[in-house]
Amino acid sequence: MSHPYVLLSAAVSLDGYLDDTGPERLLLSSPADFDRVDEVRASVDAILIGAGTLRADNPRLLVNAPARRAARAAAGRPEYPLKVTVSGSGDLDPDARFWHTGGDKVLYTTDRGAERARALGIAADVVPLGPDLDWRRLLTHLHDVRDVRRLMVEGGGLIHTQLLTQGLADELQLVLAPLFVGDPRAPRLFGPGGYQGGRLRLLETRRIEDVVLTRYAPTAPGIAGLPAAADHHWLALACELAERCPPSDTAFSVGAVVVAADGTELARGHSREGGDPVVHAEEAALARIDPADPRLAGATVYSSLEPCARRASRPAPCARLILDAGVRRVVTAWREPDTFVAAADGSGVLAAAGAEVVVLAEHAERAQAPNRHLLS
Repeated sequence: MSHPYVLLSAAVSLDGYLDDTGPERLLLSSPADFDRVDEVRASVDAILIGAGTLRADNPRLLVNAPARRAARAAAGRPEYPLKVTVSGSGDLDPDARFWHTGGDKVLYTTDRGAERARALGIAADVVPLGPDLDWRRLLTHLHDVRDVRRLMVEGGGLIHTQLLTQGLADELQLVLAPLFVGDPRAPRLFGPGGYQGGRLRLLETRRIEDVVLTRYAPTAPGIAGLPAAADHHWLALACELAERCPPSDTAFSVGAVVVAADGTELARGHSREGGDPVVHAEEAALARIDPADPRLAGATVYSSLEPCARRASRPAPCARLILDAGVRRVVTAWREPDTFVAAADGSGVLAAAGAEVVVLAEHAERAQAPNRHLLS
């Protein structure tokens, strides 16, 4: 299932609160940061908030700068990004500013919530997701039906928590404001949940007047058959490694990365590296890891091409090397064609031994690029 790039955006106090409990919204960002947020809004295809934020803040959720709206229009895009909200009950104020400003709107809800929203006359495209809210189905609908490639999520805390704990957030943009709230009744950015155990990847830090912007990307692989946003990052890295391979007319160019369950990179490799004309990417990466490393059992191997099932250059094919290392999850971009080995089926070898194989076909074109001369 294809999803948009999901960017979580929030501003918090030094003690982690999104707001206080007063009647007016607590302004955490600086004027310059509000302008930055406007710039980010102008860059995305859709902006999403939860029903709680819609009720509490009654936002318009617009791109405010006329020049940015004009630039969108000049590029053939709608003047305003699609506005999206999510409500299980569908019980929303039809007079809220959200519905009556900006461009197109969509409400994702349950089957019962859709009946309620339509009875209220909500001015939006009402999309029922079934008996319960399903974030993966929602994101797929946004991508496939509404052509959303970049989604900005502006809260609230429950929405951010759900997307992070389900492995669906590609990036977190967090602004830290120099003040304290100190009221346990106030809303916090994140609630309890099953977050990844390891460290996120720092993308950027920036001072903006008296606040600090930090950008992070989750790194933990997916589990239980469900790909995570971080799987796309690691597979993209494997594809980048494939582009570094010495050229060959007799073998594929492949990149591979081995990542622990907590998002720690254990090793990487690519075909024919180090002057070895026959070494495979997965083989090169696994050779850098201590076979006794307990993290291998929960690790994921990312390979730009399906691991080989048969090879003439070495005794053991890569599918067998992966299984012998104890790895039971592999993510790849495309299946091996019959160019050198007829009916190659490394995925079948892995699956027969109980390993999970995930194919993220949206990366296939990049993985194939350094091999075009072999595929014509």
